[in-house]
Amino acid sequence: MTFFYSLHIKKTKQFLLLVSLSFFTALLLFTQNLLSIPVFLEKESPKAIYKGENGIALTFDIGWGDEKAEKILQTLIRHKVKATFFLSGSWAERHPDLVKKMEKHHFEIGLLGYNYVDYTSMEKEEVKKDLLKAQEVFKKLQIEKIKLMRAPTGHFNKQVLKIADEMNLTYVHWSVDTNDWRNPGTSLILSKVKEAKNGDILFMHASDSAKQTNAALPQIVETTRSAGKLVTVSELIANGEVETKLIP
Repeated sequence: MTFFYSLHIKKTKQFLLLVSLSFFTALLLFTQNLLSIPVFLEKESPKAIYKGENGIALTFDIGWGDEKAEKILQTLIRHKVKATFFLSGSWAERHPDLVKKMEKHHFEIGLLGYNYVDYTSMEKEEVKKDLLKAQEVFKKLQIEKIKLMRAPTGHFNKQVLKIADEMNLTYVHWSVDTNDWRNPGTSLILSKVKEAKNGDILFMHASDSAKQTNAALPQIVETTRSAGKLVTVSELIANGEVETKLIP
C-alpha cells in the first residue's frame, strides 16, 4: 500500500512538472510572436516635429505682402540672428530679390506650399501638386536642398504628414505660438516669447498682417538668446533628440 502511494505521488509530480514546462514553453512562444507583430505589421507613422533639444529656433511664415518681410529680414541681419523662413511659392515668385538675400545671409528656407490653402480639406494629389509647384519656383531661383515644410495655414493631418514623408520633407510645427498675426501689442507678443525654453520652436510671421512683429523683434532676440542659443530648425533637429506629434 505504501509502495502504491509513493508511486502515485511520484507520477503526480512528474505530471505537474510536464504541465509547467508546457505552459512556460507556450508562454515564451506567445511572447516572442507578440513582440514581433509591430515589426512586421506596422510601420512607424510620419510625425510633425515641434520641439528640439539644444537651442531655440525662430521661425517666420511668409505668404503675402511687400512691406514687413524686408524690415524683419534687416532686423535679423543687424542682430546677427539665425532663423528659418517658411515661404510660399507664390510670394517667392514675386520677391526673388528677398529670397536671394535670405540665402546670401545664410537664413534657412522651408516650404509653405504655393497657395494659401488648407491642406486638410484637400485631396492627396492636390496637396502634392501645390507642394511640387512651390518646389519648382525655388528650383528656378536656384534655391535647392529644401528639406523642411509647413502647411500654408498651419493645419495638418496624417495625410499631410505622409505626403511630406513621401517627398523627403520634414514637417515642422511649433511649441510656442506668439500670435503675432493678431497684432495684440508688443508686450503680449513678448509675454509669449518669455515662455520659450531651450529646445523650443517659435512661430512668428513676416507677412504684412504681422504689423507689430518687427517692433518687438529686438526684444524677442534678447529674450530668446538668454534662454538658449539661437539656431535654425535643421540645426535644432541635428543637435539632439526631437519631440514629435503623431496624428491618429
